[in-house]
Amino acid sequence: MINRLNKAKNLMSDYGLDAVILNPGPTQYYFSGLHLGLMERPMCLFLDPEKTPAIVLPELERQQLPLAGIPLEPFFYGADVDEWQQAYKKAADYLGLNGKTVGIEPTRFRYLEMSYVQGAAPHVKFTSAQDLVAQLRMVKDATEKAAMKAAIDLSQVALLAALKNFKVGMTELELSSEITMQLLKAGAENQSFGAIVSGGPNSANPHAMPSDRPIQNGDLLVIDYGGTKHGYCADITRTFGVGEVDPEYVKIHEITQAANAAARAFAKPGVRAGDVDKAARDVIEAAGYGEYFTHRVGHGLGMEGHEPPYMHGANNMILEEGMTFTIEPGIYLPGRNGVRVEDDVILTADGCESLSTLPRELKYL
Repeated sequence: MINRLNKAKNLMSDYGLDAVILNPGPTQYYFSGLHLGLMERPMCLFLDPEKTPAIVLPELERQQLPLAGIPLEPFFYGADVDEWQQAYKKAADYLGLNGKTVGIEPTRFRYLEMSYVQGAAPHVKFTSAQDLVAQLRMVKDATEKAAMKAAIDLSQVALLAALKNFKVGMTELELSSEITMQLLKAGAENQSFGAIVSGGPNSANPHAMPSDRPIQNGDLLVIDYGGTKHGYCADITRTFGVGEVDPEYVKIHEITQAANAAARAFAKPGVRAGDVDKAARDVIEAAGYGEYFTHRVGHGLGMEGHEPPYMHGANNMILEEGMTFTIEPGIYLPGRNGVRVEDDVILTADGCESLSTLPRELKYL
């Protein structure tokens, strides 16, 4: 983690930043190794290019500090709310924060933390550190790849175990619960997100919530799920046939599977992210189902289920070795059935390695 911190310090000036402030979440963990939950108490990690990182946190979290992967200058506060601002003032004075340009994560940093920082340093200027964070987190090192592979492997074991207990007539919610239980049994720390288990007409909704609808013969069954390990996520989708299914549903699965294969074959360092989307989309459009592929082909994956790079047609980012993302084309026929086939991949020196290895063919339950 020292290497990550040093890279961030060296890049701050390139992004016009004097410091970066992070509240609890994946990026704070990425730099510090501390699992701190987002709560009503404001906790911030301050990264400064010249000084030991500062952290402001409540006294009750003191015993977390030995778990940090980097040296930290801590500033604690007690239960008295008046102490909170005092701790932030001490941290701001230590860093000489007043008047500086400070980067934050715009999708995560809250008004709560912002108000305490501004109270301590009234002339601080906030701006986005999103591009800096993305540059560092998009390319995974060997340790991160191993963590992702562990999450993916246990997730695959869990799905196969859950399907052994599947019976026609089980509800989507019941199967979702079974998958959750099997993820935990397989060693997951948590779910990457709430599993999508959708059958029949519900499977035509890419982000359907599991319902009390019974899974029936003739359904396509979309299962989109994943567990976490060592703070990293899996995100896998497979589609199954329940009993005998309409021949058109078999056809759209074959098209989607071919689109997945085309994108995986195309993805490599040096190509545009948007062209990976195009490789899959061209297959589906050529087969006459382009209007039913209603989302981008994928998204970055790592400490979060969705993170850069985002694999949509307008993204001109040039992909690099070590980037990890999903490839998940789909075809969704409204009111009928839908298909998605999703893999988690990492770019190698000359191509694309799929870390997920479950069979992609249409399997019948």
